[in-house]
Amino acid sequence: MDAIELLLTRQSDSKLTTPGPNLEQLDIIKQAALRVPDHGCIAPWQFIVVEAEARETLGDIYYQSAIAEQQEEKVINRAKELPLRAPMIIIAIAKYQAHPKVPRIEQVQSAGCSVLAMQQAAFAQGLGGVWRTGYFAQSPAVKNALSLNEQDEIVGYLYLGTPVVDCKKSAKHKAEHYFSNL
Repeated sequence: MDAIELLLTRQSDSKLTTPGPNLEQLDIIKQAALRVPDHGCIAPWQFIVVEAEARETLGDIYYQSAIAEQQEEKVINRAKELPLRAPMIIIAIAKYQAHPKVPRIEQVQSAGCSVLAMQQAAFAQGLGGVWRTGYFAQSPAVKNALSLNEQDEIVGYLYLGTPVVDCKKSAKHKAEHYFSNL
């Protein structure tokens, strides 16, 4: 797959199954994450790979966090199941570092770029992925359980695996609706 084809056909696949990335594929995914724009070369990211039984551990973290933060019953009831939706999850974290020339927003955007780069690397290798956020990306209890600092930001959970359905999605948006000239 060439770069233009990747950029124009990349899609999110929310229904994923085994196999997930093998070691060689995962290494390429990791390398892609490290090639994103990084003003000041400060590498404001951290990644946690969650697979196998660790997905249940993450589910327990979600569950305990939802209880501690008094979430709705439906959030509590789904918490343990969420990490089981794919064989692998990569938690992408913006590790904010005070810097005179690199504001926090640029550091968070860099970490966000890493999620897209990892998803594209997975897609280019025939895998599927979906970038999720939601309540558990914002939960102080989840951040605490993952030993993150208050200023750290979970920019996403990248679920990776093999798409259950091989269904190419058509483009929903038209460029002329979003681009204009000055």
